Amino acid sequence: MDRSEAVARFTRMEDGTKGDYEIIERAQRPFVHELADRVLEHLRQLGGSYGGMLVDRLTHSLQTATRAHRAGRDEEYVVCALLHDIGDLLAAHNHADLAAVVLKPFVSERNLWMVEHHAIFQGYYFWHHLGADRNAREKLRDHPCFDDTAEFCALYDQCSFDPDYDTLPIAYFEPMLRRVFAAPKWTEYGV
Repeated sequence: MDRSEAVARFTRMEDGTKGDYEIIERAQRPFVHELADRVLEHLRQLGGSYGGMLVDRLTHSLQTATRAHRAGRDEEYVVCALLHDIGDLLAAHNHADLAAVVLKPFVSERNLWMVEHHAIFQGYYFWHHLGADRNAREKLRDHPCFDDTAEFCALYDQCSFDPDYDTLPIAYFEPMLRRVFAAPKWTEYGV
């Protein structure tokens, strides 16, 4: 192994020392700090992917965020609107789950639930055309976030496929995303 930086020396985690784990923790700081950059890059990859729609997936995401921002929603909500479909490329059958996992450490439980369940709520607008139950979301009716999620889809998501809409660019939302991602509310490890 030819590395210039310090590295942990164990081959099994149970054999690691305090010093090994301090080395790993220091090495992880830049990686964690660059998360917003990686998310923005992945968001940009949605550009050019139309999926049969009038606008590409990036434009749809930007329009959804633009509408939420112009309606006076807070930054966390706007970032959720921006990233709600970020899972499209890697999780075509459960994109909302992937978006929720990315956002989970940084957003409220209410916004997280909205992102995680928006796909079933969005189905209200088109599933009946494909032979599916447009009212499938009704099984979630008793959840306290039901109305918020229905509103998100009605006001921001389902109407954001307009090539003529004055959509704000990704650069406009970048500072918001960086602020939201700079302050995790929860971490997997509790540290």
